[in-house]
Amino acid sequence: MSDKFPKPVDPPRRVLMGPGPSDVAPQVLAALAAPTVGHLDPYFLKLMDEVQQMLREVFQTKNKLTLAVSGTGSAGMEACIVNLVEPGDKMLICVNGVFGGRMADVATRYGAEVMTIERPFGEVFTADEVQQAVKEFQPKLVGIVHAETSTGALQPIEAISKAVHAAGALLVLDCVTSLGGLPVKIDDWQIDAAYSGTQKCLSCPPGLAPVTFSDRAVEVMETRDSKVASWYLDMSMVRNYWSDQSRAYHHTAPINMNYGLHQALRNVLDEGLENAFTRHQRNHLALRAGLEAMGLNYAVAEEYRLPMLNAVLIPNGVDDKAVRSRLLNEFGIEIGGGLGPMAGKTWRIGLMGEACTQRNVLLFLAALENCLHAAGHSISPGAGVGAANEYYAS
Repeated sequence: MSDKFPKPVDPPRRVLMGPGPSDVAPQVLAALAAPTVGHLDPYFLKLMDEVQQMLREVFQTKNKLTLAVSGTGSAGMEACIVNLVEPGDKMLICVNGVFGGRMADVATRYGAEVMTIERPFGEVFTADEVQQAVKEFQPKLVGIVHAETSTGALQPIEAISKAVHAAGALLVLDCVTSLGGLPVKIDDWQIDAAYSGTQKCLSCPPGLAPVTFSDRAVEVMETRDSKVASWYLDMSMVRNYWSDQSRAYHHTAPINMNYGLHQALRNVLDEGLENAFTRHQRNHLALRAGLEAMGLNYAVAEEYRLPMLNAVLIPNGVDDKAVRSRLLNEFGIEIGGGLGPMAGKTWRIGLMGEACTQRNVLLFLAALENCLHAAGHSISPGAGVGAANEYYAS
């Protein structure tokens, strides 16, 4: 081929231990490469039904309106908000990181009257705080992030859900990072709308956004006074495309991305949800043991730490970007830097889905020790790997 054309796609092999995307299983990559069929082909329609059923199992819900939005997790966020918000509706949003702030921005763009309550990055909300804000503002919707990817903080939900519903509001949950790696109990917690992404603990490339809506949320949609502000994300039309009763063409779904999600969900359910949750927690605790043995501290209180997204404080005098660059270029390991007020102060180390393995924990700790030594940070040789191995042995 002539030199005037770009070279063929040949990306480097990375170990994806950042805030997402995560490593993708070979079976999922193979599914993505399967022959494309039409978006109304009987084979694809059957596959859509199976994707819906498996999503219900992973979301732990019986919600009929459960599907994969064509778009990344941010499209899932917009789908949940735009279908439930009408101009002038009140929405209370809990902001303790970048993605709570993004939810507030999205709601404002669709005409909601938004009130926010805030906690510093890395902290979580109490049910009393939310209850007081709901009492004061009397919103139609409350939005909160279950697993804040920007900070590594896990938000307890059950008591907050009770406070929200006692006030007659709907609860919208961001579980982009938690789905598949932590319990997400949509029915038990009485979540009215939730959204996620494929590229975190489901270990599928980014491109689809699992969403689920309760019967109560569907009733709100069906009694709207105005059209949904987004044609593309209007569930009154999209759900007919995903209906097993009467298929109505809405848009051309990303066929092969749905193949990939189908296989990724099969992988999660084949492992078993509880086994997946245990694996994420076990490797998180081994990583924690290694990091602490190297003198690194977490940015989040122990009881609120995410197992799949470990936010640790960068040691004094260590250059954030230099270490991350060396990890990537010399060891092929990607981790994330801090966002917002945590920028330059924290590293975000992901243990998500396919990347959440004992091999990756030990590999990363050894590589980080090498980088920290080069940066002039004193560590006992092998301390991190040794502590992690002791944890695994115990």
